[in-house]
Amino acid sequence: MKTIIPNWRAPKNVKAFASTRIGGFSTGPYQGLNLGTHVGDDLSLVEKNRAWLAQQANMPHAPIWLNQTHSTVVAQANEPTTQVLDADGVFTSSSHVVCSAMTADCLPVLLTNTQGTQVAAVHAGWRGLANGIVENALALFSGEVIAWLGPAIGSQAFEVGEDVLQAFVDFDSQAHQAFTPRDIDGKWFADMSVLATQRLSRAGVTQVFDSGLCTYQDKASFYSYRRDGKTGRQATFIWIED
Repeated sequence: MKTIIPNWRAPKNVKAFASTRIGGFSTGPYQGLNLGTHVGDDLSLVEKNRAWLAQQANMPHAPIWLNQTHSTVVAQANEPTTQVLDADGVFTSSSHVVCSAMTADCLPVLLTNTQGTQVAAVHAGWRGLANGIVENALALFSGEVIAWLGPAIGSQAFEVGEDVLQAFVDFDSQAHQAFTPRDIDGKWFADMSVLATQRLSRAGVTQVFDSGLCTYQDKASFYSYRRDGKTGRQATFIWIED
């Protein structure tokens, strides 16, 4: 199994990593460590992948999984649960509660306060990001917060239309900086990391650490919906140790 360990200034009791597709038991278009139960893969293999991942990563409990719909809902979890939560983010201030966000191009955002007493994992597609999911997650924190941006589709691959640009510019005129015009009318390349950093900065988060990893370009390591269509999901995790 290959994992991505965030290079950030999180407190030592905060544990975090992003999975890749390397390892696991899935086959075909889901080849590797597919963690998504909703993508058409053999569910017994997905459950096997999830259990294997939790064991290999020495997680204190199985992760809390989300039914993600590009909403702005951030659930609060006080204890581990096997219930799938209808949300696109999960926050906890309890030890040993493993928060997760599944992605296959969208941006996973991990948050922790500098005391290491509160953490959250957020699934930020462009809709959720534009509509305020990061701000909703930050509203649950107290004190200074730092952020890590995990593997997502990069700025040379994420082509969007005028509607996406307008959704961000209507909120912040500086968002123009995250868009590069293509040679096709009405089409742009969008930089999700820049957009997320802008939103975080406006909300007072000055320490933002970017993995710089592109899911679209690195087929060996990551699933990418925009690249492959029928594909699996990786996930990004965070929890508090005692």
